[in-house]
Amino acid sequence: MFIQTEATPNPNALKFLPGRDVAVQDVLEYRTIDEAAASPLAEALFELEGVEGVFFGADYVSVTRAAHGPDWTEMKAPILSVIMDHFVSGAPLVREGETATEDAGEDTEIVAEIKSLLDSRIRPAVAQDGGDILFDHFDEETGVLRLRMRGACAGCPSSSATLKAGVEQMMRHYVPEVTSVEQVL
Repeated sequence: MFIQTEATPNPNALKFLPGRDVAVQDVLEYRTIDEAAASPLAEALFELEGVEGVFFGADYVSVTRAAHGPDWTEMKAPILSVIMDHFVSGAPLVREGETATEDAGEDTEIVAEIKSLLDSRIRPAVAQDGGDILFDHFDEETGVLRLRMRGACAGCPSSSATLKAGVEQMMRHYVPEVTSVEQVL
């Protein structure tokens, strides 16, 4: 099995491409070892020194390292080994009975339009950098859209610029009700 790696705009995150589907149904993010207990692969990655976050995209694994921990030259080989061992073993990505929770509420027309734009134009671009961006809340009175950055994008030095220069401009163009975009931490 050959696993490619790609740098991301976040110097503390690397994208690992195992050449197969990873999280086909929904992207998954784990920020702590306790959250990672839901996934054998995430749990094994968190057991490595310096791992601070794990994100599963459709066809990649993004690993975030602690800013003051070991550098990538020390971490890369053990991470590759854990990912390879997991996929060769055939173990599931998520343990049985563990599922992602999703908001089942009805969306207003504006919120549906925002989510559609996020899914069709913004999330695919952000995924190329090893991350994800999710709808959090839209205040129809003020026009403020709150989004949550995940994976390599969470904590990335350029995420604020991405939100303001890219996402906000696009949202304001296609959804005039949006007046500004803010990141939820």
